[in-house]
Amino acid sequence: MPVREYRFAPPRRWKLDFAFVPEKVAVEIEGGTWGGKSRHTTGTGFNKDCEKYNTAEVLGWTVIRGDSKMVKDGSLLAFAERAIKAKQEAQ
Repeated sequence: MPVREYRFAPPRRWKLDFAFVPEKVAVEIEGGTWGGKSRHTTGTGFNKDCEKYNTAEVLGWTVIRGDSKMVKDGSLLAFAERAIKAKQEAQ
């Protein structure tokens, strides 16, 4: 079961939208990809997201990113399940 808004790198205040903690698989849902306004789609916001995602990867997290369309059609969850399975098989 995923944890919502999991803080993964204290003392940084970064949170992962959803985290499968034992498997270290994160799911990040990007806002504003279909014409809406979001800090994620600004140059500064994108840059800060890159820093956050790269830090998560360096700490051993697999970061699965998607948008609202992928949430609705189920493909984002399918990617997360594939990542969890791959990590379990690698152990």
